[in-house]
Amino acid sequence: MNEEALGWVIRTRDPEFADWEAFTLWLEADADHAPAYDALMAADADLAEIIPAEPVAIATPANDAGERGWKPMRWLAGGAIAAALVGAVSVGMMNRPDIYTVATRPGETRTIALDDGTRVELNGGTTMRFDRRDARFAALDSGEAAFTVRHDAQNPFRVTVGDAVFEDAGTVFNIVHSGQATRIGVSEGKVIYNPKAEAIALPAGRALTNDENGLRVMDIAPDAVASWRQGRLTYANAPVTQIGGDIARSLGVKLDATPGAGAMRFTGTIRLDRDPARFFGQAAPLMGLSAVRQGDGWLLKEGDGPPR
Repeated sequence: MNEEALGWVIRTRDPEFADWEAFTLWLEADADHAPAYDALMAADADLAEIIPAEPVAIATPANDAGERGWKPMRWLAGGAIAAALVGAVSVGMMNRPDIYTVATRPGETRTIALDDGTRVELNGGTTMRFDRRDARFAALDSGEAAFTVRHDAQNPFRVTVGDAVFEDAGTVFNIVHSGQATRIGVSEGKVIYNPKAEAIALPAGRALTNDENGLRVMDIAPDAVASWRQGRLTYANAPVTQIGGDIARSLGVKLDATPGAGAMRFTGTIRLDRDPARFFGQAAPLMGLSAVRQGDGWLLKEGDGPPR
């Protein structure tokens, strides 16, 4: 079971992971699955020294006619790693016994009401951790979430995202975390980014992005923050690659873009629609693009009209 839990931790960390239905079924199959998964997620620091940076590829013999594709990982160190893994699980459970995970499938939303009065709204394709003993803690592992926080100056609410910490100061804000990229927008109050390091204050109407291009702070319309909750996506000169990720997460569709389409930028508001054909029929021309079906998903490509 611990090995299965480790496999799910590794896979759900992958920004390309999409099999949320199978993950949910695994969690629900046994009451012990979720605690094992939660403990491993909480033991990140310990596991960093145990798990290889990249999955170990195990070659399949040429004469093996068995099933190809992803298989449960087997670590080269064998029993020693297994023992270390069990130790890490035990340490995680002992130190953080009340950590639990909430995950949504792409296209699914969920609202978590914490005991302190804070409300967290998860968009599709999101995985978060909470602590039953500490309502002022949350960790966004992947996806998107909107936070409406009850302010307490003596006990600030903190959200960890990878190595970063966001601390509220009486706030409504939205965070997106995908791969190595994180972005936050603030619509009310103020958020402090990494209070013990950069300590960047983000008041209402400010946004921060941290990705391969570095750390950037910019203006944002407060009503554009977490606009997915109102069934729309609002942008100011945003790249289509970012918009595509937001669409896929919000609607639960597979979406790719050609290099030319992905490099384009868009300013405006896109109305969400649960009917993909109707949605892309309206949204793609609005961005100066066209959308075509591609297998079980969609492809955005350059269109004839200019983006608006």
